[in-house]
Amino acid sequence: MSILPKRNDLGFFEIRLESIGGLGANLAGKMLAEAGVLGLGLNGSNFSSYGSEKKGSPVKSFIRFCDPDVEIRDHSPIEQPHIIGVFHEALYKMVNVVSGLDAEGIVLVNSARDFDGVKKDLKLEYGTLAIVDALTIAVEEKTKVNTAMLGALFRICEFLDPEAMKNVIRKTFEKKYPHLVEPNIRTFERGYNEVQFKIYDAPVGAEGKTFTRPLPLLGYFTQEIGGTITAPANSILKDLSGSRQGFLPELKIEKCIHCASCDTVCPDFCFVWEKGQDKRGREQMFLKGIDYQYCKGCLKCVEACPTDALGDLRETIGYAEANRVRQNFPYAAGRI
Repeated sequence: MSILPKRNDLGFFEIRLESIGGLGANLAGKMLAEAGVLGLGLNGSNFSSYGSEKKGSPVKSFIRFCDPDVEIRDHSPIEQPHIIGVFHEALYKMVNVVSGLDAEGIVLVNSARDFDGVKKDLKLEYGTLAIVDALTIAVEEKTKVNTAMLGALFRICEFLDPEAMKNVIRKTFEKKYPHLVEPNIRTFERGYNEVQFKIYDAPVGAEGKTFTRPLPLLGYFTQEIGGTITAPANSILKDLSGSRQGFLPELKIEKCIHCASCDTVCPDFCFVWEKGQDKRGREQMFLKGIDYQYCKGCLKCVEACPTDALGDLRETIGYAEANRVRQNFPYAAGRI
């Protein structure tokens, strides 16, 4: 008898992980597939899809499971998954993360926000929404988001054995990074225990999310004559918020001494300055704020600041939150 709860027409139970480079979704997909194959004897496959191999670029990881007597001959990207794991909420504005989700599918999101706010941003009508604050767990345990997300995924995939995953964690880290074995196991267990669920019942006959495959804007028939560049490079429309991995610098202007140490180390010129006069009437540049549109959250400025004027701030994504930040920080244009 099959232990898989659901299977598609080809006999596969499919999972798609949506992430950005640097959060470890590629490794998480490998470990998840390995735990199912070695721990339970299932047939499984995994591969990832991404563009340039750098932090902040969108990453997808695909995992297929099937019964041992079923051969996996389909190695195409997963378009209609049973489960979707979203590693970073900034993906909402770059990628349709719930594309192709079944009407009774499950979406796992790394978030510290409430269910209804996440549901609204995802444009999710029904299905099961799971939320785990993987970033906070990872910060407290000094690990990465991916292990906490794996713990939550194992809670969702009840057919998988958590002990098999712990063995995979030990095998993955014990040779090169033995000091990370126990912190990652604790992170996995916390993700498993702290994930929360809310079910939005689907009406009878409800259909899942339609899968949309993005098509290239310029192709054989639509290419501009003479190789015209229709979208020239610019810095005005640049938005690096998708590169942030959960934290951004917070400026306490009353503690700032306007020394420009932050501006010296900032790789993206995020700090906004204004000419003014000091107490003696001499001209001086004064720091007015941070333009978060250009900030990728490297926090080099926090390390360089000689006072307590800059600290790290946990980032949350949401329209109401964005409005609050814009009011408090006039230069937060790119927050969402």
